[in-house]
Amino acid sequence: ISFNAIDSALSSLKNCQSYINSGMDVATQVALDLVESFNDEEDVNNMEKVMLEYATMDRELSHYIKAFEETINQVKREKPENLPDLENLAQEKFLEMESKNSDSDLQRNEKYMYFKDQLKEMKKQYHGNDTIEEIDEDIAVTRSQMNFICPITQMTMKRPVRNKVCGHSYEEDAILEMIQTQKQKKKNVRCPKMGCSHVNVKGSDLVPDEALKRVIDSQNKQ
Repeated sequence: ISFNAIDSALSSLKNCQSYINSGMDVATQVALDLVESFNDEEDVNNMEKVMLEYATMDRELSHYIKAFEETINQVKREKPENLPDLENLAQEKFLEMESKNSDSDLQRNEKYMYFKDQLKEMKKQYHGNDTIEEIDEDIAVTRSQMNFICPITQMTMKRPVRNKVCGHSYEEDAILEMIQTQKQKKKNVRCPKMGCSHVNVKGSDLVPDEALKRVIDSQNKQ
């Protein structure tokens, strides 16, 4: 049996997933733009709905791809004399996966989690000091600027990345170099932020801190 046509179709579906991921990246940037320009909260909420729609499409596509891959592997493994109806078999597996769907699946979508995380950080950076009226304005600005300093280089960050585990940010090149150096020594990297107890910083736990970068860039322009 030649499965080339099916493999080609699955490859096309995986390309569709990359388009969904790109769409989610754009939606995240638009939401951050809205917060930065102090747009109506409803507009920001609408972008969250868009993200959830994308997450739904991504889940459905993932199930469809997985159903077909499992079906093909099953047929290759069992090698039946008569080729079964692959489409029906895959559809059964797909419907079984879809029947177990829940809203929490969407909340765990990696791109959606990143969207929520960056949105929270962006709101904190731009609206966080609104309610702290008792704090002197100069102190508030100084505290904010302290967050711009990389704990490794002690310089203002240009490409900050944030640790998903402990929430601290570092200059991307500096933390990656530290991880690489310690890896060669077969040692873990302790979070360089003073007072942090996280003792195993991994490259896979680092995500671009777009919200912080925007605030730093905005501060530099002033």
